Amino acid sequence: MKIAFLGPHASFTQLATAQLFPNDELLPQSSILDCFSAVENGDVAKAVVPLENSIEGTVSMTLDYLYKTPSIKIEAEAVMPIAHHLMIHPDNSIEDIEKIYSHPQALAQSFHFLDTHYKDIPKQDFSSTAAAAKYVSENKDIKIAAVANQYAANLYGLKIINRNIQDFEQNHTRFIIISKLQNKYENEDLQTLGEKSGMLITLPEDHPGGLHQVLSVFAWRKMNLSKIESRTLKTGLGNYFFFINVEGSWNDILHGNALKELESINADVDFLGNYKEFLLES
Repeated sequence: MKIAFLGPHASFTQLATAQLFPNDELLPQSSILDCFSAVENGDVAKAVVPLENSIEGTVSMTLDYLYKTPSIKIEAEAVMPIAHHLMIHPDNSIEDIEKIYSHPQALAQSFHFLDTHYKDIPKQDFSSTAAAAKYVSENKDIKIAAVANQYAANLYGLKIINRNIQDFEQNHTRFIIISKLQNKYENEDLQTLGEKSGMLITLPEDHPGGLHQVLSVFAWRKMNLSKIESRTLKTGLGNYFFFINVEGSWNDILHGNALKELESINADVDFLGNYKEFLLES
């Protein structure tokens, strides 16, 4: 089976995908849009993309493409601890480093460490942590370092000079498996953290209490919402859709009637699926 993931090789998404699909063909994609397109076009069976980081928040592009491609659903979520390391070419010394490269989120997640220990060294955004590591490995004559993961250091033969430089220990990223099927991904080798349902809701025509009316559908049924986040519809200021997670396994009567009630008040609902959440290793 072909599985797309947000690349390049040695990205955190590849680490997650390799644990979720250890026996399948993994195909790196250059963007989140490419991952969605590969699934939508049938080039791959599934894809793995990041949804949320505990420090930097939701990956807005993932939410936008979930909304724009209603044929694509969620089969599972997976949470992975994120560890950042500072690495250089083995022929170089940290005393000679003139610039540090990495993905903007990795630099942000390591800001205080880098500001404390390498304050005078410029930081440069790169397309991904893995691409930054690859660039360092290919340019030993340029005095540069990269912030990336252990897999990238091993793959590109780099020397780690500072380990676990992320500013917060509880740095985790949530990934999702997307496909055009309503399947529920199962993996007995991974620890299960829970189960939830995901949906995208667009409110009926704006009126006082509109959001309260939608939320009351879940409230009086005592359905716990673990996440609710708004995203602009890009049709004008004040126009939003909402990404909602409902905790618990699917119940045909409880959940089914909730969806029917939402439709009865003219809310537009894209049900993304009921799926499990798994814990991965960093």
